Amino acid sequence: MTDERLHELTSRFPNCRIAVVGDYFLDKYLDFDPAFEERSIETGLAAHQVTRIRHSPGAAGSVVGNLTSLGAGEVVVIGFTGDDGEGYDLRKDLAAMGCSDEMLLRLPDRYTPTYLKPCDRSIGGIAGERDRFDTKNREMLSAEAERAIIECLRRALPNVDAVIIADQADEENCGVVTDTVRDALAKLAVEHSQVIFWVDSRRRIGRFRNMILKPNALEAVAAAMPGFDEPIDDVVILEAGSTLAELTGKPVFLTRSEHGIIVFNGSGSIRVPGVRVEGSIDPTGAGDSATAGAVLALASGAANYEAAIVANLVGSITVQQLGTTGRATVDQLPGRLDLLRNGLA
Repeated sequence: MTDERLHELTSRFPNCRIAVVGDYFLDKYLDFDPAFEERSIETGLAAHQVTRIRHSPGAAGSVVGNLTSLGAGEVVVIGFTGDDGEGYDLRKDLAAMGCSDEMLLRLPDRYTPTYLKPCDRSIGGIAGERDRFDTKNREMLSAEAERAIIECLRRALPNVDAVIIADQADEENCGVVTDTVRDALAKLAVEHSQVIFWVDSRRRIGRFRNMILKPNALEAVAAAMPGFDEPIDDVVILEAGSTLAELTGKPVFLTRSEHGIIVFNGSGSIRVPGVRVEGSIDPTGAGDSATAGAVLALASGAANYEAAIVANLVGSITVQQLGTTGRATVDQLPGRLDLLRNGLA
């Protein structure tokens, strides 16, 4: 990719309208300072003293954060929160990004999914993070909420260039993308063939049809080759990616961390190398940022391999942002393209 082509694509980002449907988590960090540690009079246990609270949208919200930081023209938020303090914080953070919560359902019977991360301020970067506390929903989403989410999708689709599906919840049918919602998405993808449908799903990537898939190697093999327990090598990865592309009827962007992306389609596959970076890395949200870059590129007219390049550029930026859910900006991309070319020299 030339500098001119990268500029041509990124200059179109402000014209892109993207809907993000899926599981909106709150990434909440409690920074504590061991120098202020106290002891509970009642129990004698350590009372860690929090000196700073910070939070940002995670999972689907992390995708939204990167779409807005990369300059997307409009981002439509579709999903739910609970009617709780975490939901308040999440909505406030999304509003600060310029996103309306009109299609973000407020459900009193649900928690706002939250990753609570205590962090030792005396230790920099990811090494300072302590055991995480997760708040998730473990009861099935109601049929009424499913219908409301599908209706939001139908309302949004005539006015967007792409839909990103962020299926984060591990618990079956307890998140936004239930079996019913997934079936509706498969039909909507056919009805709105001019719209890009892109899926990132931790547990269920093999169940989506008529949409572009973005699995990593482990997710692809688990979906395409259930029960496979041999070492995963290039031959296995190629077989898994080809199988998924055949199942969905759309391209598959198989991510391989620093090794880049393999793009599969009906005519074969192409390897797109990653950007070599030095120093410590934090993979939190890297896949979300790669998704944002790839979909904006596709919506701007990029070929599949060009979208994979942009995804790799964006991901290489966010992995170097330690102890936070990273974001990239367009003005950072040309320098990363230089790194990519130098790495190939």
